[in-house]
Amino acid sequence: MASTDDQTVTPQAGEGLRVYLNPRVLGMLFLGFSAGLPLLLVGGTFSAWLRDIGVELAAIGFLSWVGMAHSIKVLWAPLIDRVPVPLLTRWIGRRRAWMLLAQLVIAGSLLGMALTDPREQLTLVAIFAVLAAFGSATQDIAIDAYRVEAEARHRQAAMAATYVTGYRVAVLAAGAGALHIASLDSWTLAYTAMAVLMGVGMITTMIISEPAVQVTEATKELEERITNYLAQTSHQSWQREISAWFIGAFVSPFADFFQRYGKVALLILLFIGCFRISDIFMGVMANPFYLDLGFTKAEIANIAAAFGLAMTLGGAALGGVLVARFGIAPILIFTAFMAPATNLTFAWLAYIGPQQYGLIMAIIADNVTGGMAIAVFIAYLSSLTNTAYTATQYALFSSIMTLPGQFAAGFTGVLAANVGWISFFFVTALTGLPAIILAVLLLKFAHPDKMQRPGMDRWI
Repeated sequence: MASTDDQTVTPQAGEGLRVYLNPRVLGMLFLGFSAGLPLLLVGGTFSAWLRDIGVELAAIGFLSWVGMAHSIKVLWAPLIDRVPVPLLTRWIGRRRAWMLLAQLVIAGSLLGMALTDPREQLTLVAIFAVLAAFGSATQDIAIDAYRVEAEARHRQAAMAATYVTGYRVAVLAAGAGALHIASLDSWTLAYTAMAVLMGVGMITTMIISEPAVQVTEATKELEERITNYLAQTSHQSWQREISAWFIGAFVSPFADFFQRYGKVALLILLFIGCFRISDIFMGVMANPFYLDLGFTKAEIANIAAAFGLAMTLGGAALGGVLVARFGIAPILIFTAFMAPATNLTFAWLAYIGPQQYGLIMAIIADNVTGGMAIAVFIAYLSSLTNTAYTATQYALFSSIMTLPGQFAAGFTGVLAANVGWISFFFVTALTGLPAIILAVLLLKFAHPDKMQRPGMDRWI
């Protein structure tokens, strides 16, 4: 069973909204913007550009694979935990060095895309897009690690809320903003402008301070055992050093997690994989449902998209305040229950038909709860990491968080077609039951507010 610690963080009574005045919490707004900007520029906006100039659909489809960098980032996350960036790490610190390097790669790649004509040099544009995607995924790893290490547990939801706000604003800029610039002038200007906007992240990286963390004695002992074991084998000196580094970077993060939590680790990972399934199911089928029900594209854009975004950001901000005031556990339990429960509002909407008031009420319930869930869940994942392996462990958690739901969501269309929309939303609500049960079990075996987070030199 996982152990508790006397240094457990307790929420700051009365901190509430003041948590958003914390400089590092505010800084996440701009780092979130930097993280969200490249996403569509190698995804939906990139596809629109290629199609606009007449590139074949087959080529566009193949080029969509560049976005897979975000799905496999756990493969090189250990390098970001262990490998220093020449000169930069000594100058500005471990986390900021990787952030700045990634931002420079993204900005340079976007500028390269802007100055290259896909009709004449599609391969070169594809190379720039791949570089931008890997730079984006690397930046995500470094920013996630910084966010986890920079502030105490009770401020993690507020850090997540400001991050999500900046991220969503950047997605709007890279989507609608880039399309408007391209329609008024050219795609060259659009991508050049986006490259310049990466300066927001670079300036923020230079302003913020490197988080102060330490390696615990338990972590040192774990890696010393590896070194001592290798010393007793037939490995030569250079082979032993390489083996020790590789095991320390790629094996120790996972060994540390299972050593700290024991059998409860499996419960935690199962909960992480189940928590967002009902939301992902809903998200995949949302727009087809609205259209089938009879809502117009304008109604979907204005209510489900624009108004829904505002409700999501409001919910994330509310989640940050509540976690800062009451801790992670009660808000995690609340959102684990409410996330699937709000799917029932869409069953009600399917019953009453295309009524605007029904859509508004469903969007408020679903998006506010969803925003709160995002904030508290990121705070929970952050609390699970050891700061000696932050990048690797958080990359693992974020992959487990989305992959099961994304895989299963591939069957949601078949389900909706066979059972109808009302029954579909009842089924998606039931998919949230495992997360509720597991959340309650966590209170007994691994209480989110009573677990020690290794490596922090300060908690409040």
